[in-house]
Amino acid sequence: MRHRLGVAILALSVFAVVTSAQRPEPHPFVTPAEYEAWQKKLSNWGRWGKDDGLGALNLITAAKRKAAAALVKKGISVSLASDVPTRGEVDVPCPAESAITTVNGRGAVDRIAFPCIHGAGHTHIDSLAHIFFNGVMWNGYAASENVTEATGARRNSVLNMKNGIVTRGILYDIPRLKSVPYLEPGTRIFVDDLEGWERKTGVKAGAGDALVLRWGRWSRRAALGPWAGDTAAGLDNSVIPWLKQRDISMIVWETPGTAQGELSAGALHNFALSILGVMLVDRADLEALSNVAAQNRRWVFMLTVGPLAIPNGTGSPVNPIAVF
Repeated sequence: MRHRLGVAILALSVFAVVTSAQRPEPHPFVTPAEYEAWQKKLSNWGRWGKDDGLGALNLITAAKRKAAAALVKKGISVSLASDVPTRGEVDVPCPAESAITTVNGRGAVDRIAFPCIHGAGHTHIDSLAHIFFNGVMWNGYAASENVTEATGARRNSVLNMKNGIVTRGILYDIPRLKSVPYLEPGTRIFVDDLEGWERKTGVKAGAGDALVLRWGRWSRRAALGPWAGDTAAGLDNSVIPWLKQRDISMIVWETPGTAQGELSAGALHNFALSILGVMLVDRADLEALSNVAAQNRRWVFMLTVGPLAIPNGTGSPVNPIAVF
């Protein structure tokens, strides 16, 4: 009996050792020192000239737009925008203000206001004047000389995107990769996940492409209700060099990031925008896109984004459109 018990214990011990060896090591957080070093090592400042105000959108060439248009086969269009919220929620602290101010025999007049374009809730694009690093914004411009409350953004404003953005969009649907309806808040998405999706679907992001990242924010909200804080799922900060390597021009995502170690929840968001010059569309709703892409088994599409022509603005509400 003792012999059998000893053998059983030994077998369990061996199983535990093997299981432990097979279990992947946890990913360490990017440190503040690494993050600071990357600001010089990975910077795109000056890459497109000292007066540039478009950043990585320069990677979207005429040929890139033509190739994106050629992706349209069925003429199916899908909005990537969430409905504009006009009522405050725990995850919508700054709702839009909307009202019909005049109704008469000749028609109706609306009034809509966005008290904070960059606030949580509605889908918007950031301009390169939105974020500063130590008082400096994209391309090395001093923020104090170029962005004030009185004048708005003299450089890097959203008006630079007045002609619109047309490129190839690629959906990275991480819940579908992991066979779950959504990721749990706080889940970090790594390069291994992105490249695992590429292997699964046969698509691969390259220069000038828009990375459209779904973690299932809206599916989770529909199932469990709203929540707030720095606990959303999102790209791990270790993805930053990959974004530089792939020359991504724009990221479209449901939430801009998650808190990681000593760095803030906005660390990757801020780095991508200000150091890499990657345009960001925040607070997108990607549920319809996910369903249409899955139904058609196509994860690439023509993506168009048309910001409002706001002089000196640091961002704009947008309604991104994917066309298959």
